[in-house]
Amino acid sequence: MSQDVDRELARLWRVSRTVHEMVRDRGYLVAEYEIEQSFEDFKDAHGSSGVVEMKKELINNSRNNMHFTCDHSERTGDRLLVWFCPERNVPKSSIKIFLGQMEHRSANKGILIHPDKMGSAANKAMMEMQAEYHLESFSEADLLVNITRHFLVPKHTIMRPEEKAALIKRYRLKETQLPRIMITDPVAKYYGMRRGQVMKIERASETAGRYITYRICM
Repeated sequence: MSQDVDRELARLWRVSRTVHEMVRDRGYLVAEYEIEQSFEDFKDAHGSSGVVEMKKELINNSRNNMHFTCDHSERTGDRLLVWFCPERNVPKSSIKIFLGQMEHRSANKGILIHPDKMGSAANKAMMEMQAEYHLESFSEADLLVNITRHFLVPKHTIMRPEEKAALIKRYRLKETQLPRIMITDPVAKYYGMRRGQVMKIERASETAGRYITYRICM
């Protein structure tokens, strides 16, 4: 039982580290220790110490202890809630709890992390609330590894609206003429892109030193 619990906690530890890196890369304020936390420290904070519990209950309690909110470093009033759902097949009732937590913590954006998949009713409830909140969901499997840290993934930066406008003016382009990146692309999801935003992608080049391309989110 102990090995099974440690394996599950190690999985959550990896997910937690990636999530904290992700929100920091989006410009939110995250303490460095939350990213650099060792597995042993994570286990002490989220696991069970000397208490005999059922494996499922222990892991779900760990997820319940992993919720956190953070404010954006530049945008006043931009607060994000990251919420870990314990249900493997997320029901609609969990979305109501998630939204209730957002309201309670005065968050205008939310990321829901789930162990397996979203139920159809939960997906519909998320879609219905998109006009009021900016909501996202990730499975834990998608966050076990930070894909932006892979050596084959170039540097990505979301352009500010004024930078996008200057780019289009400089090259006399229409938005439809820009290469596209799908909103479902893993890197686009990592940075929380919205439709119409432009991603600046910088690649190393043997001849030019640096090669820059731009993609609009669709």
